[in-house]
This record gives sequence, C-alpha cells and structure tokens, in this order.
Amino acid sequence: MKQDKQQLSYKSVSAFFDTASNRSSGFFSYAGLAIGVLMLLCATQMFININELLREKNARKNGFDFISLTKTITDENMGHDNRFTQAEIDEIKAQPFIADAAPLIGNQFRAKASAGKIIPFSTDLFLEAIQNNFLDTLPPNFTWQPGQQTVPVVFSADFLEMYNVFAPAQDLPQLSENSISSVNIVLECYGPLGVYNFKANIVGISDRINSVLVPENFLQWANKSFGNVTNVPAARVYIKTGDANSAELLNFLQQKNYHVNKDKTKFGRVKQILQAVVSGLAIFALLVILLAMMLFSFYLQLMIARSKDNLQLLILLGYSPGWLSKTVAKKWIPIYAAIIMIALALTFLLQYLFQQNLVTVRDSLQPLAHYSIVLISIVLLFLCISVNYGMIKKLLMKL
Repeated sequence: MKQDKQQLSYKSVSAFFDTASNRSSGFFSYAGLAIGVLMLLCATQMFININELLREKNARKNGFDFISLTKTITDENMGHDNRFTQAEIDEIKAQPFIADAAPLIGNQFRAKASAGKIIPFSTDLFLEAIQNNFLDTLPPNFTWQPGQQTVPVVFSADFLEMYNVFAPAQDLPQLSENSISSVNIVLECYGPLGVYNFKANIVGISDRINSVLVPENFLQWANKSFGNVTNVPAARVYIKTGDANSAELLNFLQQKNYHVNKDKTKFGRVKQILQAVVSGLAIFALLVILLAMMLFSFYLQLMIARSKDNLQLLILLGYSPGWLSKTVAKKWIPIYAAIIMIALALTFLLQYLFQQNLVTVRDSLQPLAHYSIVLISIVLLFLCISVNYGMIKKLLMKL
C-alpha cells in the first residue's frame, strides 16, 4: 500500500513538473551541456594524442633521450671561459627531470691524425671522452690500458658523412662504416718533450655524439702527460632525460641560457604550444558546462516556482523535502545520461576518423579513445546528478 502511495506520489510530482515546465526552456541548457561535454572530452583526447605523436617523433633508446648542452655564446661573454664547472654539472644532475649528466672531456694538447700512404689525408683534430654508459655504440674493444700503443676510436656518423661528401673533390676514396674500421690511422700527440705516435683504429660509429671519441682513461692520461693538465672543465655536457620535450626541461634550459640542438627539442616547443591551445579549449569547455548548469538552475527555479502550491500541498501531506528532491531529480537522470553518452560516442567516432585520416602516424595512435575519456564521462555524469539533486533540494527546502 505504501509502495502504491509512493508510486502515485511520484507520478503526481512528475505531472506537476510536466505541467509547469516549458520544454523549450530547458533546450538551451541541455544543448550547452552537450557542447561543453563534447569539447572537454575531445580536448582531453587531443591532449593525449599530442603526447603520443610527439613521443614517437623523438628517437629514444632504452626509454631515454640524450642531449648535448653547451653555454650560449654572446657578444658579452665571448671573452670569458664558458665551460661548465663541477658545481654547474651537479646542479644539472640534481634536476628531477634529468636522470643523469656527464661532461665531455676534451684534449688539452695538440692532436693530429693521418691515414698513411693509402689515403693521403692529414688533419688536426679534437678528441673527447665521456662515460661509457652515455655511448650508443660501445664495442667490447673500446678499452685502453697504460702502455698500450693502439687507441680505439668511436667516430661520429655525421663526420663520416661529411668526409664522404668532401672526399671526391680531393681525389680521396669514399668509405663505408665497415671499411673505415680497416683504415690504419696514425694519431700524433704533441707534448713538451716532442711528438708521441699511437696507432688508432675506428671501432665504432656513433649516431648520438658528434665527436671523435677515445676511452676516458686514455684522454685523462694524455692530458696529464702531454698537456700537464689533470682537471679539465667541460665545454659540453650530455644529459640523460626521460623526455626531451618536457616543459620543465625546456624552461630550465632557457632559464640557465644553455644552448641545445633545436632539432632535439623542437617537438617539445611545438608540444608546449599545442598543449596550451588544447588546455585553453578544455577550460573553455568547463566554462560552457558551468554556464549550462547555471542556466539549468534558473530553469529549475522557474519550474519549482510554478509548482509551488502543489509541492507545498505534498509537504503538508507528509512528504519530506528529501524524498521530493530525489523524486524530482530522477526525472533528469536519463537526460544527463543520454547527453553524456552521445558526447562520448561522438568522441570515439572523431578519434577513429582522426586516426584513419592521418596515414603517416596511423600506427602511432589508437583508433579508440583513451580509457580516461570513459572515466571522465562517468565522473561528469555523477557530478551532474549530484549538482542537480543539490540544487533541487536547496530550492525545496525554501518552500
């Protein structure tokens, strides 16, 4: 009997609101809510797409990016020593977005390389060394011990390409990565007591570091023996970071006025701009949702004002404002659910079309929207229901 009474009361309350409400009055609030939810879901999905696409654009090894840092040379500081101090290297290492940092030690003596009679080529060159865990190419024979006459060398792939471009004009043979290891190189090191010759073999090619790399212990020994220097400040520092495109890293480099290869971080700067645009769109979507809820609040006030006498009569009959609030709020649950489900379906459809039409990056994106989009939709549904119930209860308590 009580259940029949509640069912009758629910139908009565619904009838009151159907009579009191003008269906066109709520259209704009529903439309605004639908547009706001769709914009928010699409902005969130686009934010995820940007991160995925730019992560694929960055060449990563073992989950890390390796970037070379130097100090920016300007007209004001060009006469000063612009090498890194140990304190500056420690500061770089201490940053939470940098996994590790290592200085490139340079030679403090004159070094010259020649290839003998087979390749009549001789040049002064610079040598550098870095910790082995920063090398992308680490052959097992890239080691040196004091007294050893053969020095292993890791050569830059860019330098090899430059030589092959330059070689034909000088009647020199072009070399492949395999053949360059067979070239006998004489490494001449000039010290205070004269010239000391080593035999150098190119044992590997590096795509990461543009330099002529020798084992770290050899260069430390040679700097002490030929240059009489033990503590060598680094002109370059390599950093190991989980994301070369992170905003924190780019802001740190700009703040410290460190120079970095723009190709390494150009996607990060594009990423910052795109994320700012998408974030602005998401904020605008939240404002649209807020305005839609405010408009719906005015709509509820109008309906309750028109049904005031009927609602007061139900309260006098013994129905609590809390029960009336729940009964009235249930009326809009299907509407909110339909709006959010339609926006969610459109987001999935737009993501699928976006992924299918971008042929060059199709494999980098998922055809379905990210699972977080579904979670956001569920949160929005519960939020709308809660806010709706709260507004109705507040208005009924004033009767």
